[in-house]
Amino acid sequence: MRRCFVCAADMLSPSERHLTFLDGRRRAFALACGSCGVLLDGQADAARCRAHLREALAGETFVSDEQAPYGLDLYTLRIAATGQGRGIRPLDAADRAALLHPHAERAARAALHDFDPAGTPPVSLGLLCRPFELDGVLAGLSAQASWSDDVAILLDAAAAPPRAVAVAGFAEGAVRVAARPLSGDFAAQRNALQRLARYPWMLQLDADESLAPAAGRVLPALAAMAEAGAVRSIGLPRRNRVDGILADVFPDVQYRLNHRDVAYAGRVHERPQPAGGWRQSFITLHGAIEHRLSRAHVEARSRRYEAIDPGRGRPEEAEALLRPYRD
Repeated sequence: MRRCFVCAADMLSPSERHLTFLDGRRRAFALACGSCGVLLDGQADAARCRAHLREALAGETFVSDEQAPYGLDLYTLRIAATGQGRGIRPLDAADRAALLHPHAERAARAALHDFDPAGTPPVSLGLLCRPFELDGVLAGLSAQASWSDDVAILLDAAAAPPRAVAVAGFAEGAVRVAARPLSGDFAAQRNALQRLARYPWMLQLDADESLAPAAGRVLPALAAMAEAGAVRSIGLPRRNRVDGILADVFPDVQYRLNHRDVAYAGRVHERPQPAGGWRQSFITLHGAIEHRLSRAHVEARSRRYEAIDPGRGRPEEAEALLRPYRD
């Protein structure tokens, strides 16, 4: 198995982790995923694991199977459940404590429920773009009206206060365009965009990114589950397509669904910084951000980022982005 059967990350490595099951049995696992945290036997088969987990996630309650070739703590179970469009609730105080302290040794068990956006707080949508990209961004917005009624667009241009623009499907004043010079600091630009949100949570996208409306409709329920679990930042997988070809950099998790009290840090390759660290974040697998790139852009991007923030441009990433996806 090259990639994780839960999250598809190419981050499996030897593990010294154990899980303790309800009967007190303690079991060691040979491998762990460095992204979602799932544990595996050394000879686990991806197809068998995937089928077993899918069946286990279909009921009202999940209880870890001691005989399965994989293992999950509650933090990883929450991630895995999102891939089936489902959320979790801890069954008791001990389970809740384990969820708040990943990766706990306690084997996962939880109540399961389908995501239902009804009655959940709305989520704002934020977009970063340059002036020449604005018309294209506005043209693609109508599809997102099914899940958000608050859209803020921040241009990389001379500072200007928000102004309302009319977009089909949105109420008057729902879509606003503001401007602020990027000035070589992506974190500062994202933080400025975050401050334009009218709701407690905002999903941020760039002009060359998109999210299917069906995936967007799940975001309010995800944010509600995050609030219940003391989470402030949620990462979405991103599919990078270079001249239409899926790149090997996948899932390329982007932490773009954040509570407005979370700030980004880093002039380039910026990341949100929850006050409680990574434990206040998790990954959702219910949908992916689509990222459209050209080969010329990939080849120039790392050099540009390196010039902005020496040592953090990730020149090695360009090679991976130009390599087609390998299963």
